[in-house]
Amino acid sequence: MKQSIYYLLFLSLFFGSLQAQLSPEKSAMITDLEKNQSKYVSVAEKIWSHAELGFLEDESSALLQKTLKKAGFSIKADVAGMPTAFIAEYGSGKPIIAMLAEYDALPDMSQKAVPMKVKSPNGSAGHACGHHLFGAGSIAAAITVKNWLKETKTPGTIRLYGTPAEEGGGGKVFMVRSGLFDDVDAVLSWHPGNENSADAGSSLAAISARFRFKGVAAHAAGAPWMGRSALDGVEAMNYMVNMMREHVKPESRIHYAILNGAKAANIVPAEAEASYIIRHPDMREVRQLFARVVKASEAAAMGTETEVSHEIIIGYFNKLPNQVLGEAMHKNLQLVGGVSYDAKEKDFAAKLMDTYDSRDLMPESAEKVKEFEVIEIGRGGSTDVGDISWVRPTTGMRAATWAPGTSAHSWQAVAAGGMSIGHKGMMVAAKTLSLTAFDLFNNPELLEKANEELLRRRGADFKYESLLGDREPPLDYRKGQE
Repeated sequence: MKQSIYYLLFLSLFFGSLQAQLSPEKSAMITDLEKNQSKYVSVAEKIWSHAELGFLEDESSALLQKTLKKAGFSIKADVAGMPTAFIAEYGSGKPIIAMLAEYDALPDMSQKAVPMKVKSPNGSAGHACGHHLFGAGSIAAAITVKNWLKETKTPGTIRLYGTPAEEGGGGKVFMVRSGLFDDVDAVLSWHPGNENSADAGSSLAAISARFRFKGVAAHAAGAPWMGRSALDGVEAMNYMVNMMREHVKPESRIHYAILNGAKAANIVPAEAEASYIIRHPDMREVRQLFARVVKASEAAAMGTETEVSHEIIIGYFNKLPNQVLGEAMHKNLQLVGGVSYDAKEKDFAAKLMDTYDSRDLMPESAEKVKEFEVIEIGRGGSTDVGDISWVRPTTGMRAATWAPGTSAHSWQAVAAGGMSIGHKGMMVAAKTLSLTAFDLFNNPELLEKANEELLRRRGADFKYESLLGDREPPLDYRKGQE
């Protein structure tokens, strides 16, 4: 009981100190978020429980839309050919400040909100990348900004994009390709993580594709000369791509998996399939690398007397850094601060951290905010936010929704995201996004400089052409994985 009283006292002193550093209007935004925190946490908890996979997020998308509509937003549902994608908007005229919301889970990541590996009985999927927090935190920020716009009669538009299937479905790419971001002045985003940071960052561009070989079936012992092995085609392709690795730039990444080899060893397989992902910090280099991989597949088919076809599944641009927006976001994150644990949360985090290599980190590390940096060359993973960043000024941040040192796509991330550690990090993000949007509505010069930086970085001759080509959204890519 005493610990709870002391913790409430700490919160009161902390937020009192924070609000003392803010303008009256920014202070009112923080108060609004704190007052409605339980509502946004409830939304996050429901989406965490649903744990719906990409393009199958019916209940999660509906819940976010319902919450936004109740708050006074107009809703456009089923946009860009994706039933679970939507756009929510309030206000009119310029500037138009956009926020992004994700809500898809990952297959085979079921986990209870406990600090040991225990599967949830509710299903096999789980929010191992924290997108339940992403969606709920973003609508919290959007609603807070809407309330401020309405109360102060400030001109402009706050717009939230409900973006499905980030995990391999590339929902945002189809929205960019459909021109849904063309009138936006700036895009603010965030992502769950194991630390608090806001920077001008990049990522790896990527193309994912499936290569399908067709041959001729035959008895592998009785008449192998009559067959043409599709698996030989896949293996020949893999061999040539592996030799190609010596002749690509060091930053390149090429991964593959054989999805369909053969069902029985005594049958020459007539069908085989491989999945490839090609990455590089520059999407132009990815295009060239992919063309070389396609040539390897065609050569493999020729050499094994099989046929091959390929289908691009996803294609992401690398993120284009925007230092102007990144610095604005970082200043507000510094004001908001990191995540402070109570005694129960410290114990939970410590138990999680015992299950992986947390090095010199402590639960208290969640309180820190990383220094600002400009990351010109992408590293790590890929994201469909990349495409947005090439058409409109875009920036993002990470909030410590997981225990320090936690890896994304892990059961530890699911566990922390399902309890108050995740909820606190979500609110750090919601506050930071709200305050940054406030700055953009009130400082046209920031928006002008951010756009100038975008034009300078992407070059005068840039014309957006999706790495996906003209393919339709792969709405069934997760079906059967529930």
